[in-house]
Amino acid sequence: MFDAIAARYDLLNHLLSAGLDRQWRRRAIATLRLSGRETVLDLCTGTGDLALAATDGVEAARRARRVIGIDFSGEMLRIARRKAGARPIDLLRGDATRIPLVGDSVDAVTIGFGIRNVERPLEACREIARVLRSNGTLVILEFSLPRSPVLRSFYLSYFRRVLPLIGRAISRHKTAYSYLPESVEAFPSPEEFSQQLRESGFGTVNAVPLTFGVVYMFVAVKGERPSRVV
Repeated sequence: MFDAIAARYDLLNHLLSAGLDRQWRRRAIATLRLSGRETVLDLCTGTGDLALAATDGVEAARRARRVIGIDFSGEMLRIARRKAGARPIDLLRGDATRIPLVGDSVDAVTIGFGIRNVERPLEACREIARVLRSNGTLVILEFSLPRSPVLRSFYLSYFRRVLPLIGRAISRHKTAYSYLPESVEAFPSPEEFSQQLRESGFGTVNAVPLTFGVVYMFVAVKGERPSRVV
C-alpha cells in the first residue's frame, strides 16, 4: 500500500494537514536540542521529511551530525534518497521490530506518524530502547482524537468522510486513505501508549498535545533523567 501511494504521499500530507505537518516536524526536531554531534535514527522514515528536518538547521550546531532513516517500503525510500541528495542521511530498508543496528548506537530516535503502522508497536519500542544510548531521547509524532466533544465530532466527520475521498482521488488508491482514519481510531490512547513506552525501558515519558490534540508528541527518555519538552 505504501509503495503504491509513495509518489503522491508528500502532496497529500501537506494538503490534508493544511501544511501543519511541517510545523509538527519542526517542533519534534527542536525538542531534541541537537548540537551538531548526534547520530539520529528516523524510524518509519517514509519519504524522509523528518530526517531532512534533522539536517536542515540554519546553523550546523543545531543539526544532527548523521541521520539513519529506516523504512519497510522500498518505493518510499527511493523518493527519500532523491530528496536527501548530499545530506548526511543513510537510508536503509528494514523492520521497526528488528532494527538493523547494534545496541546503544544512536543518540536520539524520531518517528513521524509511523508507529501506528507497525504491527507490534510495543516490540518496536523495545527495539528503540535497545539501540538508543542511555539518556537518549525518543520523539514520536502520531495522530490522535481531540478530547473536546465538539471538536472530536467535527474531526471524525472530516476524517471518516472527507479525507478518504480526497486521498482516493489524488493517490488513486482505493483503500489507503480509508486505512488512515481506521488506524488512528484503533491506536492506543495517549495514556495507554505512554505506558507502553515506560514498559519498553523509558523512565520519563511526556505526551504533549499539538493542534488541539489532533496530534500528540511523545517525548521519552531512556533511563531516569527528566526529559525537557520545548
